[in-house]
Amino acid sequence: MFEVLGFYKFIKVKSLKKNKILLYNFLIKKKIRGTIIIANEGINGTISGESKNIKSTINKLKKIFSFKEFDNSNNSKSKFQPFHKPKVKIKKEVVPMNLTLNSKERNLDTHLNPKEWNELIKQKNTHIIDTRKPFEFTVGTFKKSVNPNVNNFRDFPKYLNKLKKNEPVAMFCTGGIRCEKTSVYLKKKGFKNIYQLNGGILNYLKQIKEKDSLWKGECFVFDNRISLKHGLKVGTYFMCSGCRKPISPKDKKSKKYEEGVSCPNCYDSLTETQKSRFRMRQKQINLAKKSGSKHIFQKEFK
Repeated sequence: MFEVLGFYKFIKVKSLKKNKILLYNFLIKKKIRGTIIIANEGINGTISGESKNIKSTINKLKKIFSFKEFDNSNNSKSKFQPFHKPKVKIKKEVVPMNLTLNSKERNLDTHLNPKEWNELIKQKNTHIIDTRKPFEFTVGTFKKSVNPNVNNFRDFPKYLNKLKKNEPVAMFCTGGIRCEKTSVYLKKKGFKNIYQLNGGILNYLKQIKEKDSLWKGECFVFDNRISLKHGLKVGTYFMCSGCRKPISPKDKKSKKYEEGVSCPNCYDSLTETQKSRFRMRQKQINLAKKSGSKHIFQKEFK
């Protein structure tokens, strides 16, 4: 069993290149996989490994970047390793929005726990915004939520500028970090009734029982678990190898679905050359399975 940890911390970071090397070498040593993004404004990541090594990594992060606690973190379990290698990336921002966030700017008074969130989004005048990408929205979302249909988070402010400043705005995302930046942006624009789901969807699915839930569907995650259900159990979605978008069991019954090649979302846009190349890749995966070895595109990594 592997422990999966998602986290972020807004804190002033210096010596990015030095810390990248230091952190990467530690991940290799502890057999930790996943991605950690470091920027001058903070850190953001999702990693997986044995519980004792995850704990060691948490302590290492706190030591390197000099902080006591994450701004937010969530833990879940996976029967298989959901990442195939460790990555440490240097970025301009931990979440791209052309807005650098100072840790002191966080609107902590607008963070709602899952029960408070349920009460807020039940109100008729609350504008519920799903700040994630459109394909994440189709996998699952909250009842009555609106998705801005923005593929690049940098373009998100264009949508926000259309909102009415006197109406309550409730925002949510997977782990909370995208809403942190969005709430600061809205506050600077004069919005006063801004709220966000503390810990994001993952915290909600972990704490709220399904019978009390206002969530519909599953939550897409950027690892090989693909989607999670209530209790953070692995969901029913798969990943199309053709377009790298999530597909449901229903999609797999379509005539346009071919394992490792295409799905209803991409079948018509793929060229025959691409389909031929993907079929060859799938053949290699099948051969690897028969021989008992692993291929990089397999879902499970050990």
